[in-house]
Amino acid sequence: VEAARHSGGRTAAVLGCAVTAAAAALAEPAVLGHTLDLLLRRDPSGPAWTLLCAAVIAAEVALDAAAARLTGSVDGRTTARLRRLGLARLLRTAPHHAARHAPGETAARLTAHATEAGKVPAAVAHALAALLPPLGAVVALLLIDPWTALAFLAGVPLLVLLLRAFARSTLTSVSRYQQVQLATAGRLVEALAGARTIAAAGTADRERARILAQLPELGTEGRRMWQVYGGTTARSAALMPMLLYAVLAVGGIRLSAGAIGVGELLAALRYAGLAAGVGAVTGGLAAVLRGRAAARRTAALLALPVLDHGRAELPEGGPGTLELRGVRVVRGGSAVLDGISLVIPGGTTAAVVGRSGAGKSLFAAVAGRLTDPDAGQVLLDGTPLRQLTAEALRREVGHAFDRPVLLGDTVGDAIAFGAGPDPGPQAVRAAARAAGADRFVRYLPHGYGTRLAEAPMSGGEVQRLGLARAFCRAGRLLVLDDATSSLDTVTAREVERALAHEVRPGTRIVVAHRLSAAVRADLVVWLEEGRVRATGTHDELWRHHPGYRAVFAADATTGAEGKEEAAR
Repeated sequence: VEAARHSGGRTAAVLGCAVTAAAAALAEPAVLGHTLDLLLRRDPSGPAWTLLCAAVIAAEVALDAAAARLTGSVDGRTTARLRRLGLARLLRTAPHHAARHAPGETAARLTAHATEAGKVPAAVAHALAALLPPLGAVVALLLIDPWTALAFLAGVPLLVLLLRAFARSTLTSVSRYQQVQLATAGRLVEALAGARTIAAAGTADRERARILAQLPELGTEGRRMWQVYGGTTARSAALMPMLLYAVLAVGGIRLSAGAIGVGELLAALRYAGLAAGVGAVTGGLAAVLRGRAAARRTAALLALPVLDHGRAELPEGGPGTLELRGVRVVRGGSAVLDGISLVIPGGTTAAVVGRSGAGKSLFAAVAGRLTDPDAGQVLLDGTPLRQLTAEALRREVGHAFDRPVLLGDTVGDAIAFGAGPDPGPQAVRAAARAAGADRFVRYLPHGYGTRLAEAPMSGGEVQRLGLARAFCRAGRLLVLDDATSSLDTVTAREVERALAHEVRPGTRIVVAHRLSAAVRADLVVWLEEGRVRATGTHDELWRHHPGYRAVFAADATTGAEGKEEAAR
């Protein structure tokens, strides 16, 4: 509705032009018939009426052309608006809500379906205008000669049944076609993302068959759509001549009886043709139904909940104290985090540890407000994160992930990417050095100016650039969600050292799998089944909790390993 309102003025202009063109089309038979009668009687006003006929025909052609031109503008503006709204909602919702739709499905909703849905406002205008000629023509037939009109009206029930069956069948087949289209697009994008895995597994043929498995159904539904449309058109094409012949027969009888003139018979035939013009109504109805089905698909994106922001700012000079009060997060009906209440003092490096599935990444997302808890609240320097402006939140809370996505034209742009002013080349290089990325970046063809598409990088190198981006924008809270998992032990240790001494001071939340990260942390938060099992220093937890030692069983072949790394 909002997208249609965005082009409301132009849509009204389309409706105005189309309705006026339809009115001209309605006037044309009457003017033409009257002109013919005048010419046959050699009336002196005949030439003037001939000019009027030409003017009516020219007006109809010009208005149709204007409506077509405006329709293109309305379609383009509405489609663009739908895409902007859908993309904005995707970017403003929490990541787990956006993940409801597979990437391929999302792409299809924002492209093909948004295009089809964007045609609805103009299609409705044309469909409404298309109703005017048949309805007006029936009234005109009644005015010319009631008996001729009754001959036509005898076939109207068949036309109504034809349109009703067409609407019902079209809506069903279009909905199914678009559903299969979404599923196929989703499988295609999934396969493209996993191309290396498919090649390594030697399952290319199997994946191709999986992607194309529903292609026959897609073809069946597509053919069914056109069969419905073609069948309706064929039936209307058979019905129209019958109606016209009936009108001609009755009109001929009335002409021979002297009840109507030759011009009136000509007008009656033209009006019968307009009244039986089910093709125009069917085409408009088909466009509206296709757009309506597509709009429902696109509207699924617009229904995603928005991660709202407040108007508060953080207090000046705050140390970055993070507090979680009674945090509870539910996914799929089960509590993934439950009863989380703790305070992480400003300037602390806190390692979040636990077995797989303990809720570590969700804890990090809640701490940095990539998602909101279902109960409880999170505060930074005493201010609830929900109340912060979007600018304050992203300026002071940074993230680094295990599989970062690099955005920007060049490597330097990818590191500088983020809210706020450009940090400048010196800050970009300092962040890259802290993340252990400067060495390999300088060996790229154009260094920091190398285009991302022309910079082949390993997973570890991409992860270093993700860290550099987080370091470059580091505020009073930095959340590292398994952000060193692809780094070798030496590089990871260098990054940890740089994080402690070179990156802007602040609070650090580190989702840790390595023992060294827990050893170096000021505070360890041990999660188990979505709850805080214990907090304290690594040494305290190591000494008193065998279960904590089991979390690092792969690394902890001896208890001395962690201490040795910490001492280096």
